[in-house]
Amino acid sequence: MKDSERKMRKAIDALERDLNQIRAGRANPAILDRVTVEYYGVPTPLNQVGTVSVPEARMMIIQPWDASILKDIEKAINASDIGIHPNNDGKVIRLNFPPLDGERRKELVKGVSKRGEEAKVAVRSVRREAIEKFKKQKKAGEVTEDGLLDLEDDIQKLTDKFVKEIDSIVKEKEKEILEV
Repeated sequence: MKDSERKMRKAIDALERDLNQIRAGRANPAILDRVTVEYYGVPTPLNQVGTVSVPEARMMIIQPWDASILKDIEKAINASDIGIHPNNDGKVIRLNFPPLDGERRKELVKGVSKRGEEAKVAVRSVRREAIEKFKKQKKAGEVTEDGLLDLEDDIQKLTDKFVKEIDSIVKEKEKEILEV
């Protein structure tokens, strides 16, 4: 049971990481988590070569600790899929987030819903694996018929709890995207 709960929690954690990558019209440093900069020949996460701050709702500033890598940071951001073009003033890099139009917001909401469904599928897959494991234990005589029913009921309750949590996370992200 604990193993199944741990796997379901991982599905939710992955969903939250994915949703943090989605640009909802506001500056969120999490969208830069996957951006890596070539620093002394080593791909390094952007947040390890400088400070990322959000002074305004639609602006992010990246101040590298070593000013010589400004061009490398700019190149890494342009090569990434975040869709924002950096402004380099020689000291810091500014990312200005334009407001989202209605069509783009609808696309993002669809993407969020899709990722939520994928997370639910992952949780249900964990439930299916657990039930198969319980049935094998029953065949081996390790679990009684009543014990099997109780275990199936418990895993279903756990699944329902995680599906409800996924719905809540998705609804919150959709609300954030649709806010104008």
